[in-house]
Amino acid sequence: MDIQQLIDMDKLLLLKFNGSDSLFWDGFMYIVTKTKTWIPAAIALLYVIFKNNNLKRGITILCLIALVITLADQIASGLCKPLFERFRPTKDPEFMYMVDVVNNYRAGGKYGFISSHAANTFAVATFISLLIKNNKMTIMMYLWALIPTYSRVYLGVHYPGDIFFGMLDGILSGILVYFLYKFILKKLYSRPRFISAQYTESGYDVKSVNIVILVLLLTYFYAVIYGMIISKSLYF
Repeated sequence: MDIQQLIDMDKLLLLKFNGSDSLFWDGFMYIVTKTKTWIPAAIALLYVIFKNNNLKRGITILCLIALVITLADQIASGLCKPLFERFRPTKDPEFMYMVDVVNNYRAGGKYGFISSHAANTFAVATFISLLIKNNKMTIMMYLWALIPTYSRVYLGVHYPGDIFFGMLDGILSGILVYFLYKFILKKLYSRPRFISAQYTESGYDVKSVNIVILVLLLTYFYAVIYGMIISKSLYF
């Protein structure tokens, strides 16, 4: 199978998963794809980090989160997009009119391979999951990364291939920065290991972790309700 066959297959997959006849899903995907929708969850996550660490260590973790996002984003936007110069579906002059769009949403630059959105969200999800080490938190973090990432295909601003390789970029970046965190932890900090159901394996208070999970669930509920409210107005 040559590269052109893979590209054609990617386009067919996009047409299969892009858009729908459902006003509800149009509204929901339009809401979850927006970064500002997830601000409450980001605030809750910061609360957990600083509640379970002293100020110096909390700032270190915050800097590493910024680093993992920067690393994943630069691989996607700084390296791959200018290197491959593959049009986004909604920006491809030969393909754009075959793509279903919602509210004329054609966000992003000209090129889409690989997806920065997928890279950034999966980088954060991977790093936080390794940091906190809680099964429910891991599930919720990857669900948070997956649903908004899928919205990019639904809205027609990325091909599935853009998403897949963006996810790989994010996961590898998250693992790499976590190993850096472990190195820093060993060199600069000492912390007792908690053996208790009240704490995760890495020493995070489970009750505080559950706050992030609750905020994520409430955010999805908000996206469902607000998506239904605005769905009809997207086309008028």
